[in-house]
Amino acid sequence: MRRGIAASALVASLALAATACGESDSDSKSDGPVTITWWDTSNATNEAPTYKALVSQFEAANKNIKVKYVNVPFDQAQNKFDTAAGSKGAPDVLRSEVGWTPAFAKKSYFLPLDGTDALADQAKFQPNLIKQAQYEGKTYGVPLVTDTLALVYNKALFKKAGITEAPKTWDELKSDAAKVKGKTGVDGYWGSTQAYYAQSFLYGEGTDTVDATAKKITVDAAAAKKAYGTWLSLFSGKGLHKADTTADAYAHIQDAFVNGKVAAIVQGPWEITNFYKGSAFSDKSNLGIATVPAGSAGKAGAPTGGHNLSVYAGSDKAHQAAALKFVQFMTSAKSQETIALKNSTLPTRSDAFTAQVKADPGIAGYQGVLAAAQPRPALPEYSSLWGPLDIELPKIAGGKESLDKGLGNAEVAIAKLVPDFSK
Repeated sequence: MRRGIAASALVASLALAATACGESDSDSKSDGPVTITWWDTSNATNEAPTYKALVSQFEAANKNIKVKYVNVPFDQAQNKFDTAAGSKGAPDVLRSEVGWTPAFAKKSYFLPLDGTDALADQAKFQPNLIKQAQYEGKTYGVPLVTDTLALVYNKALFKKAGITEAPKTWDELKSDAAKVKGKTGVDGYWGSTQAYYAQSFLYGEGTDTVDATAKKITVDAAAAKKAYGTWLSLFSGKGLHKADTTADAYAHIQDAFVNGKVAAIVQGPWEITNFYKGSAFSDKSNLGIATVPAGSAGKAGAPTGGHNLSVYAGSDKAHQAAALKFVQFMTSAKSQETIALKNSTLPTRSDAFTAQVKADPGIAGYQGVLAAAQPRPALPEYSSLWGPLDIELPKIAGGKESLDKGLGNAEVAIAKLVPDFSK
């Protein structure tokens, strides 16, 4: 998932318009190649070139299939696909963020893939990622790349501060941040006010924004208040950077970390290539990666993110067959190895973690924290639940409203998204 990353290519929007929402390319002649449209939501600069090259390889090996590649800005793709699918004009294949799967499956926009060629290698994929691609017992996506959050840190700054291992709890992180500040003069930690990044604090207290099984909203319950209280406490204190509530906060935090101006942040593997571009990590081995610290319940973890390839249910049989073949190729071990090597993203199948892939310290490091990643519940509205918190948390961190007030407001807003849930 590319949270907080603005899609960089404006040309993608023009290309999107040119496809007229894909229209399943029904203009292909019956005796000629089938043309399918793929909406790729990856970063247009850092990742898309790799996917384009794989499309060319696929077409070379499958002369009867053409792929119309369209790079769609991630932050626009969900709404655009929703609109296009509702009018029967969606692309044949979508690179879908994992949180979109249950919502689109509920609307019957995605084709069930169980028993198809696309899932022929299902046993090779991490079981929790397959589970996250399912809704009501059926599988609607093949995992392409995965991610989770980790505590990433500057080993050199930690060493100067006399810290020999990454903190395992938030209290240890506070202590380490003070040591870094005292010994190096730079802040030890800079936290985010975005709801997705605060999710780990909820897991650390054994809770979530909602209890999907019990159909209960828990964002304002005691455990959640404790979690967000810990999150809030990390914006003040020696070596703890104050909250940045500006629109450019993500970029500010990232820039400070990669240039050695802060020793640790919480971040995902989609930034691995950008870590290496910073002055602090010209030596890749200086990048430390550890599981996000645990809360008072002794639990540590972060949300599982990533992207699946899903097939549009509204395409005709010929286009669906071609799309399934394309998905199988793109999610093969060889393709995933190529994607990992070129883009420094995490594969979703075990046989793609080759020795060459794991030679990248960033990938190897994030692979080590995947075990603590927690799948999201198969709740169609789940991803939208972070929206109200993205409004309230910056106000709380910026001192504009109290924790109780902010969480209360979030609870009211979330209740509108899941009206059948109790408080």
